[in-house]
Amino acid sequence: MTRIVTRACPFSCVNFLVGKGIHPVLARLYASRGISTPADIEIRLSRLLPPSQLLSASSAAALLADTISMRQRILVIADYDCDGATACAVAVRGLRLFGAHINYLVPNRFKYGYGLTPDIVKLVARRSDVSPNLLITVDNGIASIEGVAAANRLGINVLITDHHLPGDTQPAAHVIVNPNQPGCTFPSKNLAGVGVMFYVLLALRALFRQRGAFNGYVEPRLDSLLDLVALGTVADMVQLDANNRVLVAQGLQRIRNGKMQPGIASLFRAAARDTRNASTLDLGFVLGPRLNAAGRLSDMSLGIECLVTDDMQRADILARQLDIMNLQRREIEAKMQEEALAELVNFNPSNESTITLFNPMWHQGVIGIIASRLKERFHRPVITFTLTDESGKFVKGSGRSIPGFHLRDALDIISKREPGLIERFGGHAMAAGLTLRTSDLPRFLAVFEALAREWLHKNKHTQQIETDGALEDAYHALSFIELIDKEVWGQGFPVPVFLSEFEILSQSLLKKKHLKLQLARGHLRFSAIWFNHIDVLPARALFAYRLTINTWSGVSRVQLVVEHVAI
Repeated sequence: MTRIVTRACPFSCVNFLVGKGIHPVLARLYASRGISTPADIEIRLSRLLPPSQLLSASSAAALLADTISMRQRILVIADYDCDGATACAVAVRGLRLFGAHINYLVPNRFKYGYGLTPDIVKLVARRSDVSPNLLITVDNGIASIEGVAAANRLGINVLITDHHLPGDTQPAAHVIVNPNQPGCTFPSKNLAGVGVMFYVLLALRALFRQRGAFNGYVEPRLDSLLDLVALGTVADMVQLDANNRVLVAQGLQRIRNGKMQPGIASLFRAAARDTRNASTLDLGFVLGPRLNAAGRLSDMSLGIECLVTDDMQRADILARQLDIMNLQRREIEAKMQEEALAELVNFNPSNESTITLFNPMWHQGVIGIIASRLKERFHRPVITFTLTDESGKFVKGSGRSIPGFHLRDALDIISKREPGLIERFGGHAMAAGLTLRTSDLPRFLAVFEALAREWLHKNKHTQQIETDGALEDAYHALSFIELIDKEVWGQGFPVPVFLSEFEILSQSLLKKKHLKLQLARGHLRFSAIWFNHIDVLPARALFAYRLTINTWSGVSRVQLVVEHVAI
């Protein structure tokens, strides 16, 4: 069941913003998203929270500065999603600006698992070409207790930069920088992994300034890394609070002005997108999936190499490979989703509070996407499982959740109620992963469902579509769409969705899976598309929709992207 609601909008704030010169519709959109003054939407870099407020950032800076000054080796242990890839690129590119001797390693997720594990430390120790004095984890490490202990035994320092929620016990790393660790009062708890690494670099530059290291020299321009920070932040779907909006807005400005890494430019070209009109939708739904495809299907080193190379020709080759890999990921995903829906053909929403599916043949790197698709369709916490390896002894699960059910906390409670049931777990409120013994899967499914019934009431299973209400006819125009496309929308600061009733003049299928529509309201006519829906609609319906620009053969037209239809 789906319910459409209009966001509450304090009109006193709207009037105040309009009085300050803000476009009346933008003022309404801002006010309904908690903005009350023009300062709340200011995107100057000077609006960033200072790195001194981030716990242990100064300690991390001291560790890095000493390591660089002594010409010691640094190795970044990267993660395998877009946030991890961009965080690694920011670390490598940024620390090289300070003269660091740095390299990176992307462990094979299917062989070594997640985070800094003892096996990864052994691998690093065996490689004479690496032999680091300092390991830096990016977008991981907060749960790597055993891996950090292994590094400590070998005399290798570890700097953890992460943003995931910590467990009851933290690793004994030399320094941990994580806005969500106990004792950290950093006002923005929503930094992505790439944001945390960027803040460590800000702290490092501040320390070098104090030491007088730049006397007579040009300081490193860390703003040159903001295209990477913006991409990782948007793709990881962290909340776009005021601080994150500054980071993303600044990164988008650089991309639109042509000041980006060669790999970012190549990814835009491979996707046939114009950087001059780059938006958060491009970062989250075009570039992000192409980078993620490498981590899901193969080795994220391909994606990281695309982001760190300065050779434009090399970047183009890698971007095309990532594009092909993303197409392969889509094919695998489509097959797995079809199999999942076949298993759920008799699913009864009134009887089940969760969805948990296991298929030994599913691809480990894609189960998270399937969980996300099922969560969107059924509005339930979903965990999809597959085998971790050919031995069949363990299963890996990837989960997605809904508001009101904190998935990482749920797994934590289950681990305490049923000691030994979960081998390991980690994640966020809306997304988490875990590993179980295959034989324990039925017990976990029962406990997980029981906990969801405790936490979720019947009305929690009603999906809610939030809209910004009706939009005047005059604003269904290219100039208005260009205006809102320049803004930073995303998680926690949602893209505008409008609501109106239309007459349906025609409807047809595009590529057998998308509904293409011609709509009318009064004398106006609109082209619309409803992705991944093939339902036949009546002559008239209520539409929740986004406004986009559809350009074909050099001609741009207004297009409505349908989010929901109430019949």
